Amino acid sequence: MDWREFAVQLASTARELLAQDSVDGTLRKVTESATRLIDGCEAAGILLLSKGRGAETLAPTEELVNRSDQLQARVGEGPCFDAARTGHPVFRIRDMTDEGARWPAYAPEAHALGIGSMMGFLLYTEDEDLGALNLYSRKAGTFTEVSETAGWTLASHAAVAFSSAREHAQMERAVATRHVIGEAMGILMANHDLSEKEAFDVLRRYSQEENVKLRDVARRVCERGGLPAE
Repeated sequence: MDWREFAVQLASTARELLAQDSVDGTLRKVTESATRLIDGCEAAGILLLSKGRGAETLAPTEELVNRSDQLQARVGEGPCFDAARTGHPVFRIRDMTDEGARWPAYAPEAHALGIGSMMGFLLYTEDEDLGALNLYSRKAGTFTEVSETAGWTLASHAAVAFSSAREHAQMERAVATRHVIGEAMGILMANHDLSEKEAFDVLRRYSQEENVKLRDVARRVCERGGLPAE
């Protein structure tokens, strides 16, 4: 690998990652960049693991990635699941045919899917959620220590961009939620001659009694021009 050329391309990629206007756009740029920058990487995807939602594949560059993640979810084992359990930041599998003892259910079927070698890099851990960038090659022995170093460098930049994109999305959602709640309060104040505090208390009480999130109650008020029961 020409490290000078890699550094130049990585710098350009880092700027492109931060310029994306959505989380999905950032993730797609991450996986596309992996196949372009990492020698031997033929496919890439991001696997999210959470206690509430289970396994979720994001921004796969091809169907092989989906099938691998679905297989791990079905058999309950595999490199990505091990990474989730241990929190280990990097894994590299030189030859999938050598992994039968470690993953007796996953490894043979993964090889049958066409996976020869594989690498994974932890992007983030938050509460009980984990996100990892996974790289695939159809050939055994493709990924080396050099590949691992390059992949880890890319993943580090990706993690920063991913975190920034998620924070931006969360802020946008928070602003939108405040706007909807404010609009709903205004409707209740006008309909029932309430103060701001009284209108908010009405929304909060309805939310608690009906076990519905406050923002969803507010959205219903805005859509219907009042509380659903009115």
